[in-house]
Amino acid sequence: MAEATVQDTGEFSRLEHLPVTFFAILMGLFGLALALHAAAGSYAAAEPAARAVLWLGLAGFVGIAALYLAKALRYPRAVAAEWHHPVKLAFFPTITISLLLMATAIHGYRPDIAQPVWLIGTIGQGVLTVMVISGWISHRAFEVGHLTPAWFIPAVGNVIVPLAGAPMGWEETSWLFFSAGLVFWLILLVLVFNRLIFHAPIPGRLFPTLVILIAPPAVAFVGYLRLTGGGIDAFAHILIDSAYVFAALVVVQVPKLVKLPFALSWWALSFPLAALSVASFVYGREAASAVHVSIGVLVLALLVAVVTGLLWRTGLAIARGEICRPE
Repeated sequence: MAEATVQDTGEFSRLEHLPVTFFAILMGLFGLALALHAAAGSYAAAEPAARAVLWLGLAGFVGIAALYLAKALRYPRAVAAEWHHPVKLAFFPTITISLLLMATAIHGYRPDIAQPVWLIGTIGQGVLTVMVISGWISHRAFEVGHLTPAWFIPAVGNVIVPLAGAPMGWEETSWLFFSAGLVFWLILLVLVFNRLIFHAPIPGRLFPTLVILIAPPAVAFVGYLRLTGGGIDAFAHILIDSAYVFAALVVVQVPKLVKLPFALSWWALSFPLAALSVASFVYGREAASAVHVSIGVLVLALLVAVVTGLLWRTGLAIARGEICRPE
């Protein structure tokens, strides 16, 4: 019995502390695959790289999902504690967002597989959105300091639904999720800026989540074009230009970002950059704008560097035991 206890505290203790934020890694990988695929419309050489990153993302999903499922079965109280955590709660939709991005990434290759994955992700996203927002408006005691741009994640997940849903023919469902995502994005945008302007700064460990500001309008731009059949109208201009404005705000924060120590929250940089790159490539093709294609290339190059660095630093942190430990 003593040996079993030692084994449990040694071999499984890190599993108990595996955070749900690990799924943000998958958002970054699938986002990179989609950005490379978008670049392939202008540069065919990017397509093999897109497929390679997609396979990496699929392998990563299997591994992370298996580990987190094992945690849920062995340590259900630890999962419940994350669900009731005022900050980590917003990261649970990264699970279904990863499924939606996976479906979008594989749709061009295997639509027969993409559709059931998309359906599972969409149903799960709907359930988690309602549950998370219900948690927010419950009698739970949230404080202003608990609010970060990570709270955008449930909204971002909803506007991702049309990326694969509209081409598959699920237009009404896609409009439903798109509308919900936009409404809650605007509500949360006001709340987040109120917190950023009038209250204490975001803690250093969560400061990288500021980059998430870029994602909602960038993803919504691509989703809107999928729903409307293409064509850059006034609303599309507002969406993509809002993404560029938020990107400019983030650029100003780079000197502070580079001074922060590594944490899993750094993966918040990856998906917004991917969304901005994809949006730029899509705009460039729709409007025949070489400038926007060039922006897409520059952001994609930065994204590749960021994801490569994050993979290396995450692996190093795991080897050193810096993550998956009690907070």
